[in-house]
Amino acid sequence: MENTKNTKVLSPEQSEELLKILIIRFEKNMNRHADLKWAALQTKLEANPGKLWSLNEMERSGGEPDVVGYDNKTDEYIFYDCSKESPDGRRSLCYDPEAWESRKANKPADSAMGMATAMGIELLDEEQYRQLQKLGNFDTKTSSWIKTPTDIRKLDGALFADYRFGRVFVYHNTAPSYYSSRGFRGCLRV
Repeated sequence: MENTKNTKVLSPEQSEELLKILIIRFEKNMNRHADLKWAALQTKLEANPGKLWSLNEMERSGGEPDVVGYDNKTDEYIFYDCSKESPDGRRSLCYDPEAWESRKANKPADSAMGMATAMGIELLDEEQYRQLQKLGNFDTKTSSWIKTPTDIRKLDGALFADYRFGRVFVYHNTAPSYYSSRGFRGCLRV
């Protein structure tokens, strides 16, 4: 499903293939969105090709995006990465471009914030991460960078979270650090 052009718009075939994946996931996981109807969501997706491209990037990198809610105020569907573990195509990343730049040696391929921006998505914040965990047990073997408050980031820190022992844990690390089992989960509003 990879987009061969640098247009941030999927071909009709890519769009059709992604929509098939999304509807199967939608129907298989109704507990995540019990009150929502696929037809209205599909209409919204088809009217927003840039958002569909971002969802494809989430899917391509292992995120398994799915609808987790609807915002009545903004008329937007909310997608989170719902892969069991932190998306495998988005691991071994430091927190943000500033952290990436600060590394003198052994730089990772990218940063979580940098990759999220390129994909057109946002990192989950702590509240969103906790909401996700109410839908299932995610990151039981991995961890995910989460959006870090400015006051912590100014001190060269960054937050990540995981699910162990039946509860969510939020930790800190220096922003330039990276680990093979830590990635990030994204949020997209359509």
